Amino acid sequence: MTRPETVAVVVKGYPRLSETFIAHELRGLEERGAALRIFSLRCPTDRRLHPVHREIRAPVAYLPEYLHREIARVVRAWRSVRRRSGYTAARRAWLRDLRRDPTPNRVRRFGQALVLARELPGDVRHLHAHFLHTPASVARYAALLAGLPWSVSAHAKDIWTSPEWEKREKLAACSWAVACSAAARDHLAELAPSDDAVELIYHGLDRRRFPPPPAARPPRDGSGEPVRILCVGRAVEKKGHDVLLDALARLPDGIEWRLHLVGGGPLDEALRRRAARLGIADRVFRHGPLPQEDVIARYRDADLFVLASRIGRNGDRDGLPNVLMEAQSQGLACVATRVSAIPELVEHGRTGLLVAAGNPDALAAAIAELAADPDRRRRLGRAAEAVVRNRFSFDAGVDRLAARLGAPLPAARAACTAARRADRLLRADEALRFARSVGRQANGAQPPPRPRSRRARRVRAEPVRQPRSVRRRRPPETDRGAGRETGRPVDPAVAPRVRRAGRLVNLPRLPQVAGLAGTADPAEDRDSLLHRRSLARAQAGRRTMGRGLSRRGGRHSGG
Repeated sequence: MTRPETVAVVVKGYPRLSETFIAHELRGLEERGAALRIFSLRCPTDRRLHPVHREIRAPVAYLPEYLHREIARVVRAWRSVRRRSGYTAARRAWLRDLRRDPTPNRVRRFGQALVLARELPGDVRHLHAHFLHTPASVARYAALLAGLPWSVSAHAKDIWTSPEWEKREKLAACSWAVACSAAARDHLAELAPSDDAVELIYHGLDRRRFPPPPAARPPRDGSGEPVRILCVGRAVEKKGHDVLLDALARLPDGIEWRLHLVGGGPLDEALRRRAARLGIADRVFRHGPLPQEDVIARYRDADLFVLASRIGRNGDRDGLPNVLMEAQSQGLACVATRVSAIPELVEHGRTGLLVAAGNPDALAAAIAELAADPDRRRRLGRAAEAVVRNRFSFDAGVDRLAARLGAPLPAARAACTAARRADRLLRADEALRFARSVGRQANGAQPPPRPRSRRARRVRAEPVRQPRSVRRRRPPETDRGAGRETGRPVDPAVAPRVRRAGRLVNLPRLPQVAGLAGTADPAEDRDSLLHRRSLARAQAGRRTMGRGLSRRGGRHSGG
């Protein structure tokens, strides 16, 4: 059975709490048999992770975030790729872009593309970028250098803050592109060379990661117990948190409420001062960035979800906010604004309430209307949950993307799964036979031979020495060489000594997930490891018997 071609996925930063949709998509592609390698332009900064990040098996490599810190790596890449046939075309495209955008960021993009092109493994046959701005530029230059096709997934900020000349040229250069909302697709289709160059694929919601909505919520109406209002989003201008605070300050005195803000960002301190100035600081609770399981708990505990999105002064805006979809999946009534693709999800009066962006008076009226009416909140939440369940299928979108990337067909995926299951059964049978032999020895049926001399006993008790070539070989999970096996990102609280200054972040391997490639049973892994160690010790004991005891220290093979 032929292995699927590997796809190099270029992202701006990995892992990120605010980009759960990318992590879910990567995991969905892996479940469909896609072979992935992740190349991140920035090192991780979030101190916590979502559970899905621990399930992603693709190796991660970090390109030089600042060229001057890894200048030797960049120079080696330039010397290697400048002899390739695509170097002239890549350099010409970069210089043309640099004349129109003479910024340090544009220089950094080409340096990262040089390193990426040099360090791409030989089995990579396609590059896919998430976001149309910086990651797409790096993927475009690297694809020219490596002679490979590339594609791009466009989202929100990358679409609305990039100049039209750049979007037009990238859409003409890539093999295909996808957008996550109809509003974004229509905008990009006007710039693309053909009408079908950009495909609409909603992110959707992976229902397996979200529990069913609560059967009932407490009928809080603000007259006694405060109504719990939830907002999830980064503290940036386009999220409109300042408008939300202004609206809450305008609510009638007869409505008791509490706001829970989840997410952090550059405007955190400004929002804290604004709440204090409005006199509502004691009713606003900021929780910072949270992993997904904690966010889900907040959805289930809240009475009303509010998102006051707007268009920023630089043109940045939301696409189709995933937090709205997540809130509706838990049967939570939502109040949002008529910005970008939000009306594609929230239908005013049927699945939620919509108001004009940047209007705190209209937002306050909508919040007050739903805060005082628990029955209407319940009706809106149920209708919204049904729409998310029926119209925004995660599996349908990932299936289409997997087909674009050349993932195996269902029959090939089934064969691959059967092969992995047979491999696990074979190793389990081997471990069982070894355990039975150990049991027979413990019962006296096959007593292990005793050494014939004190000298021989010392030889058997010594740690097994490895050959010099093996001792010099660096294990894959700690390999610092670019383009080879790398570690996987874990929670920095668990592994605080992550080295970020080097070319790769070397992190410990994560436990494998049941039902995927590799052994899922910890006991099976332990038995197999004991079996291999026993064989190694026995072989080493036979080799060293009678040759004398080496006095040089060596590393234990089982350590």
